[in-house]
Amino acid sequence: MQKRNPAPLAEGAPAPLLAALAAAQPGPALVADPATDLIRAANAPAAALFGRDALEGGRLSRLFPDAAPALIVFAEEIADRGAAWTRALPGRRADGAALDLEIDGRALASPDGLLLFFVLHDLGERARRNAEIDADRYARGGLLEWRRLARLSGEAARVSELILTAAGDGIYGVDVEGRTTFANPAAERMLGWGAEELLGRSIHDLIHHTHADGRRYANETCPIYNAFRFAKVNTVEDEVFWRKDGRPIRVEYTSTPIIDQGQVQGAVVVFRDITERKANEARLREALEEVAALKQRLEMENEYLQEEVRARSPHSGIIGRSAAILRTLEQIALVAPTDANVLITGESGSGKELVAQAVHRESRRADRPLIRVNCAAIPRELFESEFFGHVKGAFTGAVRDRAGRFELAHGGTLFLDEIGEIPLELQGKLLRVLQERSFERVGEARTREIDVRLIAATNRDLAAEARAGRFREDLYFRLNVFPIHCAPLRERREDVPLLAEHFLDRACARLGAPRPTLTKAAVAQLSAYDWPGNARELQNVIERAVIVSRGGKATIDLGAPAPAVAETPATAAAPPGVVTEAERRARDAAAVEAALAAAGGRVSGPGGAAALLGVKPSTLYSRLRRRRG
Repeated sequence: MQKRNPAPLAEGAPAPLLAALAAAQPGPALVADPATDLIRAANAPAAALFGRDALEGGRLSRLFPDAAPALIVFAEEIADRGAAWTRALPGRRADGAALDLEIDGRALASPDGLLLFFVLHDLGERARRNAEIDADRYARGGLLEWRRLARLSGEAARVSELILTAAGDGIYGVDVEGRTTFANPAAERMLGWGAEELLGRSIHDLIHHTHADGRRYANETCPIYNAFRFAKVNTVEDEVFWRKDGRPIRVEYTSTPIIDQGQVQGAVVVFRDITERKANEARLREALEEVAALKQRLEMENEYLQEEVRARSPHSGIIGRSAAILRTLEQIALVAPTDANVLITGESGSGKELVAQAVHRESRRADRPLIRVNCAAIPRELFESEFFGHVKGAFTGAVRDRAGRFELAHGGTLFLDEIGEIPLELQGKLLRVLQERSFERVGEARTREIDVRLIAATNRDLAAEARAGRFREDLYFRLNVFPIHCAPLRERREDVPLLAEHFLDRACARLGAPRPTLTKAAVAQLSAYDWPGNARELQNVIERAVIVSRGGKATIDLGAPAPAVAETPATAAAPPGVVTEAERRARDAAAVEAALAAAGGRVSGPGGAAALLGVKPSTLYSRLRRRRG
């Protein structure tokens, strides 16, 4: 818009001239002085619009009390351009009601300075006038025009009704008081209420009164009510509606306000029953959790079985034909098909683990793993975690959830080797698990059911330990349902040749060495030995013979004492290279002492005395107990 100069008035234009200028306008008009904010003149329509009291000697800014900044900007625009218009100046009627105005303004030059000439248009009145014009036009159109409009209106209503009836989603409307105004057939079907039962009643009190957990659902917090109270569309993805029969259904819905001529008339709600979908999602979630748990369990089983393969002795069968072995095999055949607890006793190296493997292998649980726990190798503070598992953060170092040995053995067999090493305070928890067949991971409140067959082994006299108060008597009786004793090798010397041949084949295959001949003299030498280390010691002797002999005849080195001879000065000294039994034991004792000192007194674990000596912790524990005894 180009800048225009203010329209000039006669010099010293009197007030009557200004009043005449305003009166010449058919609509509301007034003249104001922007410098003094005074109204200099106004016509009758303006007085009717604003009230005469507000105009006579009044201030311009009082006519627009809520738009003072906009009035200043508008006046400056008129002064700069000469003319302007705006709809940004809402006024106040004489009765205090708001006025929606369009104002045309012009600048008038006078000897007293710049004046503003306003012509005001009441937009509300203009809208009513337009409506009357339209009505008059329709009326002039005659009966045919009315019929056409009625037909169009009827068709629209019928189409709307068809849409509501065919819709698969539930749809209902409410007024500003929350009373039901309509409900489609899908809503009736999902809610169990007929439309006639819902109409005029509070929909919230009927279907939305309570949360899923039973807490009361106040209507002032309901998103449906907020839709028409705050003219806001609300979408809820998971909510509960209550059917007429009292059953809840899970729904998702959108509540949209209905606005007519700027006024909120109510809201329309479109909802969908998602009960089945949520149930499927829950089942899928449970399935995924189960898959994750099974995956973790399989990973743990795989990790455990790999450890077992690395640690397992090269033979897996029970070899022998002595009466003691035949008796043991008979006991295995009797107890294996049952789920009875088995307690295997015997010296270290006498084959207790082989017996446990045989019991499991011939049981109905053979297709599930045999989980072995060496109780002598577990640090005291980690027993509970090792047995029952833990959750992430249960203690320092628990960086992830971990299944315990009981959980890994679910459906299979748990073999607790050296069970006499379990701390007394944990024996009560072990007894409870055996009785109740359930447990909790460390740091978790969830109780897990288990189906485990228990086999225990020890080289201690548990009955004596129980009498001495070092082992729980009730746990001992729980374990000792079916006892199996593994006889030491010295009590079944007839098995020594068979075991020696077996160990010889395995050692040659493992070392890639030629097979030496086991002579009758060597067999007699082996059979005459007492074997304090039992089969494990025999295995070591045979392996040493394979290394030393390199084919030919097997050289057996037992470290046995020299033949007894009369003590004379000439014979008192042993020949070079011969070590007496006393010397060997002293040497072994010194080696054990040195290993314990180097390991800081720790027997098991990485860097422990057993690892330094190259023996199992259970073997070293047995040697230490024999020394103490």
